Amino acid sequence: MVRWGMSLFPDEFYLALSHRRRIGRFPRIKNPATFNELMLARCLRPDPRWKDLSDKLNVRAYVRNRIGEKYLIPLIAAPDVFTRAIFDLLPSSFVMKASHGSGFVEVVWDKSRTSFDALQRRANEWLGIDYYRIGRERHYRGIRPRIFFEKLLLDSAGKVPADLKMHVFGRGPDGPVIYTGVIADRFGDARADIYDAHWNRLDLAWGSYARSKCASPRPSNWEELTNIAMRLADGLGYVRVDLYAPDDQVYFGELTFTPGGGTMPYTPDRCDYEWGRILKEATYTPPES
Repeated sequence: MVRWGMSLFPDEFYLALSHRRRIGRFPRIKNPATFNELMLARCLRPDPRWKDLSDKLNVRAYVRNRIGEKYLIPLIAAPDVFTRAIFDLLPSSFVMKASHGSGFVEVVWDKSRTSFDALQRRANEWLGIDYYRIGRERHYRGIRPRIFFEKLLLDSAGKVPADLKMHVFGRGPDGPVIYTGVIADRFGDARADIYDAHWNRLDLAWGSYARSKCASPRPSNWEELTNIAMRLADGLGYVRVDLYAPDDQVYFGELTFTPGGGTMPYTPDRCDYEWGRILKEATYTPPES
């Protein structure tokens, strides 16, 4: 009932209450200082470019032009309508996604263990969601909801590779300013850790993720990953670039301009202020009054 009532609130009030509930304090939306507050300001005043770049299908053209086709996860199908005929043509394993938001991911390890009807129900559920209404991230308004299918990425051990969420702030005196969240075993016992640009693990947790018992080794192709993230972020200011790196290959995941929708808890909380300072020094321009 509370969530239904909140859905009637104007965007700024809704975001302020959501921030208070998740972070524990009311945000300064007019004069943002923390990372989460700056994300709320972005939700309310998005760059017009973000809409196309947040569309999981449209962004592929941007990636192709910036870094090349080889970094795109192979696209199996992007039908206007998901039909039984499309299902029959899909390979034995694949990933089903939706274009208009975050979290719309269904991993199919073995098509014989699911059915067209089951996937169609999930697809229709996703297509019926107005993702903008969930978090009031305004750049998601108007993105055309579409279902599409990609190759299932697996490493040599047959596992889904870790999700590398690279927060690209820009360049500093010592090189790229990047903080990378690594989510391992995302579809199992998920663990998440954050590393700086020199691959030092930070004493930091975010959201509800538990940290790993020990740090992961730095990817052998870390310099390539950093270069790709910087190239994709060039000209966009701050952006989170999601990549995968199975067996020294690199694949693009998505671009995210308002990670966590301005309501992502960081522990310890001082990271919220530190990242906010870094972001303001790198890219922030106060909004027009």
